Amino acid sequence: MVNGAVDVPLEYVRLGLRFDRLEEGFVDAYTGDRRIRAAVADEPAPTPEKLRDQARGLLRELDSTDLPHPRVAHLRGQLTALECTARKMAGEPVGFRDEVRAYFQVDVSLGDEATYAAAHAALEELLPGSGTLAERYAQHRRREECPPAKLEEAVHALSSALRDRVRSAYGLPDVETVAYEVVTDKPWSGFNYYAGDYRSRVAINADLPHRTSQLPHLVAHESYPGHHTEHCRKEMGLVERDHHLEHTVFLVNTPECLMAEGLADLGLEAAVGDGWGPWAAEVLADLGLRLDGELAERVAAAAAPLNRVRQDAAIMLHDQGASADDVAAHLQRWSLVSHDRAVQQLRFLTHPLWRAYITTYVEGYDLLAGWLAARPADQPVADRFLRLLDEPLTPARVAEETRA
Repeated sequence: MVNGAVDVPLEYVRLGLRFDRLEEGFVDAYTGDRRIRAAVADEPAPTPEKLRDQARGLLRELDSTDLPHPRVAHLRGQLTALECTARKMAGEPVGFRDEVRAYFQVDVSLGDEATYAAAHAALEELLPGSGTLAERYAQHRRREECPPAKLEEAVHALSSALRDRVRSAYGLPDVETVAYEVVTDKPWSGFNYYAGDYRSRVAINADLPHRTSQLPHLVAHESYPGHHTEHCRKEMGLVERDHHLEHTVFLVNTPECLMAEGLADLGLEAAVGDGWGPWAAEVLADLGLRLDGELAERVAAAAAPLNRVRQDAAIMLHDQGASADDVAAHLQRWSLVSHDRAVQQLRFLTHPLWRAYITTYVEGYDLLAGWLAARPADQPVADRFLRLLDEPLTPARVAEETRA
């Protein structure tokens, strides 16, 4: 209690930590007082119903709090998502699209197959030859595969090059550091584990081959100027300078995830921009790795509309009741991926914790890309992007600013 009122940021942190006791991994990162986490761990085991009621109680408290509007908007979005998660954990029926809306403040729908067909036509021109487009695209991807023995070295080289650019453009504490490790048997391609004190551990999943044209995006997404950079900037500003306790915990399936993933997917554009393909080719050439950077950049741009197919798959599975085989076939047809990669994507889409999360990549990228493009004509991309790194913006706020 603060002056007779509930300390909503503190209670929000405690509530988020309680969710992690019901679903390990729900707390993506916690950098706050260890005594708070220890106290929550010593509490009686929580139930979904109790967490639901606590979320609702904190939402009511927000109506009378004297916190500034940006903090209230952030906390309201986070608590709305937690209330929905608790209802799902309690077994209450929640439609998939309603679930996504509560988590991420966006509405989802199936993509336009005509748009996918146009992307296929663009790829046909870039990848001429015999065989089907899927076969030629697969052959192109195989040519770009990074030898497993070179994967870690390539990641470090790209990380160092991106770090130099990000330190210059956005500023980072001298003590910040990222450690990389190669892992297997995970439903994702990469994951940032932020430990606080400006330190991250980034795991790279080697279950499926990594391509030299994809590695720059992966490193930018997880580290510079993506997740690691965002965590560092927010810890330095919102937490240490402004003492906003709510930013000591990062929770899965909340609006801040859509913001974080959209920001991270725009990382290479923000750090390098046009010409990232030749830039990456030059970095990798020092390791004896060959990449046709110009072609890679053009292929990535042509294939970009196909990113939405992954969200189609989630809607088909969880909203329309489609079978796993039908969804895998949809992924293979429109995303032009192999059966093994489609199965890997299904693993992510059917994971209890991650089933709705694909929306953060699809809608997050589109929302923030549109917002960046709508910046004033005299504002550099870096200045606009810095707001994403530093401010507690919500998807609703970004959509509002984009429409203005």
